[in-house]
Amino acid sequence: MKNIRNFCIIAHIDHGKSTLADRLLGATQTVTAREEKAQLLDNMDLERERGITIKSHAIQMEYKYKGEDYILNLIDTPGHVDFSYEVSRSIAACEGALLIVDAAQSIQAQTISNLYLALENDLEIIPVLNKVDLPSANPEEVSDDIIDLLGCKLEDIIHASGKTGFGVENILAAIIEKIPAPKGNVDEPLQALIFDSHYNPFRGIEVIFRVKNGEIRKGQKIKFMATGNEYFADEVGTLKLNQVPKSVISTGDVGYLISGIKEAKEVKVGDTLTDAKTPTTNMITGFEDVKPMVFAGIYPVDTDDFEDLRASMEKLQLNDASLVFVAESSAALGFGFRCGFLGMLHLEIIQERLEREYDMTVITTVPNVSYLAYTKKDPEVSFVINNPSDLPEPSKLDRVEEPYIKATIITKADYVGNVMSLCIEKRGVITNQTYLTTERVELTFDMPLAEIVFDFYDRLKTVSKGYASFDYSPIGMRTSKLVKLDVLLNAQSVDALSALIHESNAYNIGKKMCEKLRELIPRQQFDIPIQAAIGAKIIARETIKALRKDVTAKCYGGDISRKRKLLEKQKKGKKRMRLVGNVEIPQEAFMAVLKLND
Repeated sequence: MKNIRNFCIIAHIDHGKSTLADRLLGATQTVTAREEKAQLLDNMDLERERGITIKSHAIQMEYKYKGEDYILNLIDTPGHVDFSYEVSRSIAACEGALLIVDAAQSIQAQTISNLYLALENDLEIIPVLNKVDLPSANPEEVSDDIIDLLGCKLEDIIHASGKTGFGVENILAAIIEKIPAPKGNVDEPLQALIFDSHYNPFRGIEVIFRVKNGEIRKGQKIKFMATGNEYFADEVGTLKLNQVPKSVISTGDVGYLISGIKEAKEVKVGDTLTDAKTPTTNMITGFEDVKPMVFAGIYPVDTDDFEDLRASMEKLQLNDASLVFVAESSAALGFGFRCGFLGMLHLEIIQERLEREYDMTVITTVPNVSYLAYTKKDPEVSFVINNPSDLPEPSKLDRVEEPYIKATIITKADYVGNVMSLCIEKRGVITNQTYLTTERVELTFDMPLAEIVFDFYDRLKTVSKGYASFDYSPIGMRTSKLVKLDVLLNAQSVDALSALIHESNAYNIGKKMCEKLRELIPRQQFDIPIQAAIGAKIIARETIKALRKDVTAKCYGGDISRKRKLLEKQKKGKKRMRLVGNVEIPQEAFMAVLKLND
């Protein structure tokens, strides 16, 4: 056990985690030259296309150092703020972390938030300065930033380059020297933390765990403590590039377990595995439930596919534990799910994965956050509102509270004005402004979460020319003046397009929504009015004109009244058609509402 090291790699997005992980795998000869490729651990097509890590990956390496053989368990983690739950789970299974900072970009918001996560779990931090070979690298200045942040010594910072492989030997030496060996007792009852799971269509659910105490053997009867279910360990083993079956996995090691579980509900990430005959009494704690930030409805295009969608969502939840969903129904779209996501990128990735991996084409409604409403009848008791259609009538409503966040933005000094005006436009209140260096400023705002859901991140990147980095943490609920904005098509309310909006923005957003829908909804045989309403009051209107047929073509010459008569007759027909006519809303219209500022 003293020769095992468990560590993860944490960094801001695009600071070179996956590339450095590739170099570590190459240096320890875990992969042969033939198997080597860029982003080796990212095995989803989506991850390769976008160049981001979505899922954390565990892999075991063997390395000889000063004549002794060591086992290194590496967990590569995502860098994007939307996948921070993956990072928190990986950190729970490790004793140390490589903190990677890009020598050209310096410390960014996500670097700091991931670092705090690691420090809360008492991890040993090894600072690594990556991309030192770039012409734009500024190692001296960035080293000073790292020393200010960590309080470490200058000689503790390892210079490396994921591209050329420079410094990889020093990193491996630091992992062995500085990261403590796992603690635990082999003779105690089995106690293992489940920190990840995958769905394999042929073998059922693969559980990835870290043994804290005791050991797990092939064929042993094991028990999941959260559900109380018992299974036989059909196969246990370690994760190299492919799975390597073993007969026993002992204290401190990371491994996988296959026990033929088919039901997605029976495996909970963060659960404790134990022996069925002599179970341990204490569950492993410190694993919080995921807090979704953005809620949206996901509906099948064809209502008959509802059960298939449910099965796909359950399998996807195994692979991505931060997805939360409950069934709901909508008047416009039929049966579907109300899903909780960690952010807009997470929503986009889930939609894409459903389409690619499970062949499910889905409609996504306008995302929103959850609010607390209080009625006049009982102003002390609140109830949660995830869907704008659940909001009580304005006459019965006492107040509505919405979630606020503390937003931390790090940007270049040149863009402070632009960033501030964007945040103030989004109802943000500045609470702090600190100059980290003469060039880089940290701004702190209190903002409503609802304002950052749609396009805030994209616009922040635009106003700062890509230089701002952004991170947020929830700070509780505050009372706000919110109104429910309804969209009426042909005088029928479309519940999938309803939104809860601050009173000051309602008119602008209603007007923009109507204009956007007018462009996207195809013309029909009759006029379609598009209206935005708050309660019974219409605040904006656009009309999609009818397709007209030239009914007067056969009246050449003759009296004008004959033409008038024909047009009146056509008008009556259109009016009748409008009463029975149904307006089909294309999928783009639902998505376009999110991009109102484009």
